[in-house]
Amino acid sequence: MSDELPGQQRFGAGVAGFDRLGERAADTLRGNPVADRVFVAASTIGDFSIIWHLVNIGRGLVWRRRPDQAVVLAVALGVESLIVNQGLKRIFRRQRPTMSGHGEMSVRRPSTSAFPSGHASAAVFNAVILSRWDRRLAVLWWTLAAVVAVSRVHVRIHHPSDVVGGAVAGAVMGRLVLAVIKRFD
Repeated sequence: MSDELPGQQRFGAGVAGFDRLGERAADTLRGNPVADRVFVAASTIGDFSIIWHLVNIGRGLVWRRRPDQAVVLAVALGVESLIVNQGLKRIFRRQRPTMSGHGEMSVRRPSTSAFPSGHASAAVFNAVILSRWDRRLAVLWWTLAAVVAVSRVHVRIHHPSDVVGGAVAGAVMGRLVLAVIKRFD
């Protein structure tokens, strides 16, 4: 009998081993009422990038001197989501560890494939851009990004390698957006 998680075969033994280690680490927190509440909440507000749209709206209202940033980030986030959810996920079509999440944790049932994690991609994408724009709040942006990204493993909707893949995709796209913006500043 294989110790392999669903969807692992396609990515090879090294990735499967990484995912098993990540799952074991996540298991140490699953069942902890505080961790479960935090990660379910983070996973839920990460759906459709709700947290990042709220941050963006809040920044637009508080820092009125740069309302253009709110528009740029909203458009860029839409493009990032299209690339990940309608592009990359269609290429890889990786099976999720579960389709409904961990038994006791209520999360939205995703309709796309597992790789890469859209939550992780959007989280890192926003952290890259917001950290450049709000350097004083960089720790906040990266902490939010990390919690949202890791939440997907905790609730068992993504393999750990899906989250890493999403984080890499988000970092690359975030850097590209900053490079494009810099050319127009």
